[in-house]
Amino acid sequence: MTETVKDVLDLIKENEIRMVDFRFIDPFGVWQHFSVSAREVSGDTFEDGLGFDGSSIRGFQTIDQSDMLLIPDTTTTFIDPIFEVPTAVMICDIFDPLTRQPYPKDPRYVAKKAEAYLKQTGIADTSFFGPEAEFFVFDHVRYGGGTNSSFYFVDSTEGWWNTGRETENLGGQIQAKRGYFPAPPTDTLQDLRSLMVLAMEDVGLEVEVHHHEVGTAGQCEIDLRFDTLTRMADKLITYKYIVKSVARQYGMSATFMPKPLFEDNGSGMHTHQSLWKNGNTIMHDEAGYAGLSDVARYYIGGLLKHAPALLAFAAPSTNSYKRLVPGYEAPINLVYSQRNRSAICRIPMYSGSPKAKRVEFRAPDPSCNPYLAFAAMLMAGIDGIQNQIDPGAPIDKDLYDLPPEEAAKITSTPTTLDAVLDALEADKDFLLQGDVFTEDLIEAYVAYKREEEIDKVRLRPHPHEFSLYFDI
Repeated sequence: MTETVKDVLDLIKENEIRMVDFRFIDPFGVWQHFSVSAREVSGDTFEDGLGFDGSSIRGFQTIDQSDMLLIPDTTTTFIDPIFEVPTAVMICDIFDPLTRQPYPKDPRYVAKKAEAYLKQTGIADTSFFGPEAEFFVFDHVRYGGGTNSSFYFVDSTEGWWNTGRETENLGGQIQAKRGYFPAPPTDTLQDLRSLMVLAMEDVGLEVEVHHHEVGTAGQCEIDLRFDTLTRMADKLITYKYIVKSVARQYGMSATFMPKPLFEDNGSGMHTHQSLWKNGNTIMHDEAGYAGLSDVARYYIGGLLKHAPALLAFAAPSTNSYKRLVPGYEAPINLVYSQRNRSAICRIPMYSGSPKAKRVEFRAPDPSCNPYLAFAAMLMAGIDGIQNQIDPGAPIDKDLYDLPPEEAAKITSTPTTLDAVLDALEADKDFLLQGDVFTEDLIEAYVAYKREEEIDKVRLRPHPHEFSLYFDI
């Protein structure tokens, strides 16, 4: 673990590092980077910072205010497990070069401010997050489109549609929705996931488990051990980088797109979260429902109340709403329950230990920017606690098999990205508390989503529309 500048410089020398890679994240969850020769890195690098053009990063600066500064965080340093050239990596914070103040639109700064605000409230001093990011690994990917065409094609030797393929076919494909836990050789990706795990462990990530997921055609899950909010976001971005890079090394392609397949499961990112104070959980009360304290119930109340706005950051793609669809096994019901995976908030009951008491928010997906998504969830929970928002009675029934009169009483999440952006604009005050999120960050985020994502999808003919309407 590198703590100081000296630790980093010693690591570079002792490991004969040739390049140092500086990384930061844009508002939409994409890791950006540039590298310098290790010879150029000195103590001054950490004091003076490194300049970059903020106008070339989506959602950041205008061209007349383009100069920005990166300051490396020494505690995030790791040796890259992918590059052939020995390379050290550091995650950076973004600053204004004139004022030397943190940049308000830096997602990592937002996450840090959320943690600081939690302490300021006196409710707790630590927030733990544990995301379960699912992904697909494909053997072949093609997509594209233009004025007169649009298509995508993904393939995997595991895909159930390949049972009749005449070449390179050994059978044993995974049927739709039957991918959860079959042993090899049905699960063809055991070694690949293990290599991903080993690469993660090499950079200091703590992995709890890996397995095949429900979907056919290479759906996988690798779970990281929980950590504090900003650190967990750092780890999740590193996790995604390693998953995609190791897959590419072995001639495959990994995607965290929420819904790449029709008629099979999408990829979610169920997010476990808990609050602690003075080294003790404040989520547990033996007398409460599912062992929940009143604080935990109010935290859930905040998540439920603000869920539509939260999804603008936690399920932030048009494709997210191909997964969050009413009537299927999607976590869209705004209720909470112990063990019940059809509720948007689940209380895991695997362990009776008070330390394990937590809330699992099941609507997020891994297309999100984790710094913003985790920060937004924490702010919703804090708002719930401060205002003692009652989440109502839990529901322990199968929400997909309720009588019509009961089902009509259950509210659901919005069904489009457009709708959750509307919800965010109408319900953002809880995010602005403590200056954690800022108006200009939210405005820039919403504008980009509407102009560059929603409109670009909405204006294009869908391939299936030709099946429905061409010969009308």
